[in-house]
Amino acid sequence: MEVFVHVASGFSKDVQGGNKAGVVFDVYQLTVAQKMYLANKLGYAETVFITQSRVADYQFEYFTPKEEVNLCGHATIGAFAIMEHLHKLSKADYTIETKSGILAISIKNEIVLMEQMKPVFGDVINPERFENCFDIKDIDENYQIQIVSTGLKDILIPIKSETQLQALKPNFEAIAAISADYNVVGLHLFAFNGDRIICRNFAPLYEINEEAATGTSNGALSCYLYQHQYSRRDTYVIEQGAILDSFSEIRVQLKIDLQDKINRVYVGGSGYLLETKRLTID
Repeated sequence: MEVFVHVASGFSKDVQGGNKAGVVFDVYQLTVAQKMYLANKLGYAETVFITQSRVADYQFEYFTPKEEVNLCGHATIGAFAIMEHLHKLSKADYTIETKSGILAISIKNEIVLMEQMKPVFGDVINPERFENCFDIKDIDENYQIQIVSTGLKDILIPIKSETQLQALKPNFEAIAAISADYNVVGLHLFAFNGDRIICRNFAPLYEINEEAATGTSNGALSCYLYQHQYSRRDTYVIEQGAILDSFSEIRVQLKIDLQDKINRVYVGGSGYLLETKRLTID
């Protein structure tokens, strides 16, 4: 059977950079094993399979080269950018059915915003737990290390400076082990440079050593920064991917209720179509 796969880039800036994902439309007969095969053959961090849904506009299923995951920000952004390019969209607001629930999507001025789950704040972790992962002298102890999720769990780790963040040498085997210990996708490291927020993301447990852009991780990071009053903003613009020569820009909008609680989380950005491939599967 032949399958057409579009390659999208999500969270790009000025039609450059971003994070690549495979996008497959309307192939209903694929088994989980075949979806895994395609995701592995493509080799991107995630590939999304899109079909019609009985409870939303579309059903989105996300596969890494290793296994299915509940949600993926850059694949969602890239998919809607492709649908816009292919003239598949007729309105500004959509809903998608995912393993993380039914989420809202809005599109305005070529920016795709994806609703995330409300934040869940997990364990606070001692810096010494990461001594085998990288040089823990780079960790900024003015901020706590914490597991946070807006759909997928990551460990958020503050680094003292952008320079130290970009120079950091990760031990992927140790990062995979600690990710398994805490049942998280990976480590999301961040640093400040003035008003800028810069990140790196490591998920070797899922065979993704480093990603150029991660929507769910930065949704979690924005909630963490707001919740702990480290940096309170209406909109966060987060940079990622420079070390991979794939500069990415992730936008996060938080909706705050009258009790100063995070009521809604939206992650978004731009995307574009890179190419279309035709693959054969048994």
